[in-house]
Amino acid sequence: MKRILIGTVLAAASMNAFAVAPGGPGCGWGNMLFEGQSGLPSHLIASITNGTSGNATFGMTSGTNGCDTSGRLAYNGKPMLVLSSIMSELSEDVARGEGEALTTYAVVLGIDVEDRDHFAAVTHAHFSEIFPSADVTAEQVHATTLSLMSKDPILAKYAEQA
Repeated sequence: MKRILIGTVLAAASMNAFAVAPGGPGCGWGNMLFEGQSGLPSHLIASITNGTSGNATFGMTSGTNGCDTSGRLAYNGKPMLVLSSIMSELSEDVARGEGEALTTYAVVLGIDVEDRDHFAAVTHAHFSEIFPSADVTAEQVHATTLSLMSKDPILAKYAEQA
């Protein structure tokens, strides 16, 4: 159980480091070959070209191939993978107002250490809204959590960035 939670936390922490493509959005020969194109096929082929030839990695270390590593990396996806894997533990922790799964969820949401106790208290106070039934989905839990956070003066800043 602890291994799963630790793995989840590490995966979540690493997810927070991605969004702008490593090396920048125009990094690598794949991006050069498909410049100006959009859509999934173009992005996949550009990514495969960059990955299989190693040119994006070379470009990041040498500063060539349109690569720039000065920008900050970010992740714009949702923490559904993490949340889906800990739903039962999370519901128990929210009901208690503390626990590893609740801490993991707070970490994934980017909540600072000093605000995690408040997050636990808010989610605990609104348990029946977050978990209205046994068949609630991870998406519903996440949406309700963000809605509650956006109404809280301390947690609102985290809801905006999540």
